[in-house]
Order: sequence, then structure tokens, then C-alpha cells
Amino acid sequence: MTRIAFLGLGAMGSRMAARLIDAGHHVTLWNRTPERADALAGLGASVAQSPRTAARKAQIVISMLRDDAASENVWSNPETGALRGMQKGALGIECSTLSPEHIRALHTHAREAKLAFLDAPLAGSRPQAEAGHLIFMAGGETAHVARAKPVLLAMGGAVHHAGGAGDGALVKLMVNALFASQLATLAELLGLAGHGGVDPSRALDIIAATPVMSPAANAAGNAMLAGSFAPAFPIDLVCKDMSLTEGTARALELELPMTHASAETFDRASVAGLGRANITAVAKLYSDPVSKRGNSAPSGRI
Repeated sequence: MTRIAFLGLGAMGSRMAARLIDAGHHVTLWNRTPERADALAGLGASVAQSPRTAARKAQIVISMLRDDAASENVWSNPETGALRGMQKGALGIECSTLSPEHIRALHTHAREAKLAFLDAPLAGSRPQAEAGHLIFMAGGETAHVARAKPVLLAMGGAVHHAGGAGDGALVKLMVNALFASQLATLAELLGLAGHGGVDPSRALDIIAATPVMSPAANAAGNAMLAGSFAPAFPIDLVCKDMSLTEGTARALELELPMTHASAETFDRASVAGLGRANITAVAKLYSDPVSKRGNSAPSGRI
């Protein structure tokens, strides 16, 4: 049994913490809104009043937060930050999707405090978190990855070592940018099918039978056609991650034209009031086509 502090109990964090509790670890929780911890406390977890107090006796400290600013406050706040409470030799793991620049700064702060640290963002959404099927992309020292692996595998199905400090964060941005770009393109092409008089659901089935379609894009396409937009990966978070990807590229003096075009599509969806809806709601940017087939009207609509 490992003593773990878990910081951040949003939609993903609460499910990840529940997996650790179910695995028999001693888990201490902290969340900015304390009542979010009540249900997990009922499962046997302890609740702390600050990240610093949560981390005080922990062997491993894990955070799952929204953005760089939240991460900076949770780890590095001079009064309440987790790094100030961790014991020498403890391991910090940042699982949030954040900028590589911020992550590398956290690695430096942890090293100065003689603490081990990893960035280990993940692929997967709420169903994968509940089932323990998340895929982690770790950045940091090999020995630290080995130490973290049993705990990460209590929440996921695989841990991949991406490289050094911040490399996990960069690979995660690549994953999200690729997924977003696929869905932005798929949404407009399903709109094209409908406007062109082709049944979008039939078109999707045919494309899915070819090597060009990824399983994730196929599932998302079916969700678009079904009008399934309950938030798992909200569009506002997609916009945040795409902005981080483009910011990382600018710092490297690189241009990412395809990523930029996809980012603009999701920005447009957010402006249209879809920010809290799932990423699949990007399909709503494309109006229902008027059938050109008479009685053989397309049955699928986005």
C-alpha cells in the first residue's frame, strides 16, 4: 500500500482517485471545492485542507488540474503548495495537460527541493478513467517512471516513457492536436456528405471500412450523427490544448498550419456557444442539408 496525495477532483481526477482507493492505497485528497471530496471520503480516503498538508506524509503526490495557473498554485504556492509539504525523496506526478515550459519549470523546482518528479499526462476520457484504461505518457528519469508505474497502472492500462522532463507533456499535446484535427475534418466532411445528397451515416460506415479511419474518429463520427454531445472532452478544453500546442510551436519558431486551421474551427465552435459541449459538438457548425434525393432522403444528419 502506497501513501498517495491526490490533488484535483474534477471529472477525471475524481475517477482516477477512486481507482487508487479501490486498489487499496492510502489516499489523501485535496480539492479547491472541498465538498467534491465527500463521496470519495466515504470510500475511505482522507481529506486535507491544502495541497501542502495533503502532501505532508505522502510517498507519491499526483495532480490532475485544468491549466498551468492552477498547477503553479497547487505545486508552488509559497504558503500552501505541495512541493513545500513533500518529504525528501517523495515523488510528484503531474498528470494534467499543460505546457511543456511550465512542466520543465516544475521539474526544476522539484529537483532543487531534492524531490523526484514526473510529468505523466494521459490519453482517455471519463469512461477510460472509470475502467482503469488510461494511457500515460511519462516524462522524466527512467528510475522515477519505474517507481511510478505500479501506481499509474492502478489507473490505466499502459505507461509509455516519452523521454526527459516535459517530453510527456509535449507528446500529450500531439495526441490531442491529432484527435482534434481528425474530428474537425470529419465533422465538415459529414456535412459535405449530407449537403451532397449522400447519407452521412452510410458514408461514415464506408469510410470506417477503409484503413484511413481511426477507431477514435469512427466512434466520434457516430456520436456526431447521433447528436451525442454530453461533455467528456469539452470544446473549451480542446481550445486550451490547441493553444498550448501552438504556443509550444511558436517558442520553437515552427509553424503548424494544419493544427492552426483545426484550432480556428474549435475557437469558432466555442464562440458559437458550444464551449461546454463535447468535442463532437463541432459537428453543429454544419447545418442540416436539404435533401436532393426526394423520397430517398439521407437518414443521417449532423
